[in-house]
Amino acid sequence: MKIFVAGATGVIGRPLIAQLLAKGHNVVALTRSSENAQTLVEQGVEPAIADVFDADAVKAALVRAQPEVVIEQLTALPKTYTGESMSAAAPFNRRIRLEGGANVLAAAQAAGVRRYLRQSIAFWGVPGTGLADEETPLSLDASPAVATDAHTVTEIEHHLLETPNLEGIALRYGFFYGSGTWFAADGDAANQVRQQQFPIVGNGEGVWSWLHIEDAAIATVAAGERGNPGIYLITGDRPLAVREWLPAYAQWLNAPPPPQISVEEALKVGGADAVYYGTQMRGASNAKAKRELNFQPRSLEWLVESAVARAS
Repeated sequence: MKIFVAGATGVIGRPLIAQLLAKGHNVVALTRSSENAQTLVEQGVEPAIADVFDADAVKAALVRAQPEVVIEQLTALPKTYTGESMSAAAPFNRRIRLEGGANVLAAAQAAGVRRYLRQSIAFWGVPGTGLADEETPLSLDASPAVATDAHTVTEIEHHLLETPNLEGIALRYGFFYGSGTWFAADGDAANQVRQQQFPIVGNGEGVWSWLHIEDAAIATVAAGERGNPGIYLITGDRPLAVREWLPAYAQWLNAPPPPQISVEEALKVGGADAVYYGTQMRGASNAKAKRELNFQPRSLEWLVESAVARAS
């Protein structure tokens, strides 16, 4: 198939492009940089040069490309995973996802695209017992930053899924780990853990749903090829509470055990969002993706290596 990718040079864009090419798809990628365009050409990808905020230029690029499928992975996240950097990046990240994404979606409609995939978030289901599924609403009244982003992705999903004459698919990804991510061994979160700046908050009952960046790419290609319109939760098999995954992650990094702080301390240091992530977040089920996309995520690497170390 001919597939148009917006966000091809981001953390998921790179493995996604590699997976699409490996499956024999004809790939066109949107970029505003001639330097990135040359890199894409060297990978065997046709570049489409346009600023995502220039609606006319994006429309011209899509109409010229005439793809069957569009995969949109537009984000603007910082290299550092801190409250300050995330807050600073939030306005532009929201703009590129809403305004830039709307331009790509409108252009896809104008070009007669059959199927459109957009990135969304798996780990903001309304807190409750058990794992969230595709029917679980997002946590719109959570802590400030979570609520704002939950509103953003809800708006994105509704806009996509209500677009006529288009097979819209929202891919709710878990927390990325693997090469190029915050949680890679050389990533920012790993460095914070080594410096004991990533604590367990309160009882550590917040449940995180993980996803290897390569598995995200594999699932995205599968959804582009044969997914049904609607929402898919794309996560690993073992959502884990912070009190479980963080000590194992620290051990994998050969870092000191993570410190533990009270909810009151976390509110002073990191605010309500830190408390939400540490104590309230709900895990997500990947049952639909496994059933419909034959999704087979790998085991969380620091748990596998920790188990091998214990066995030896």
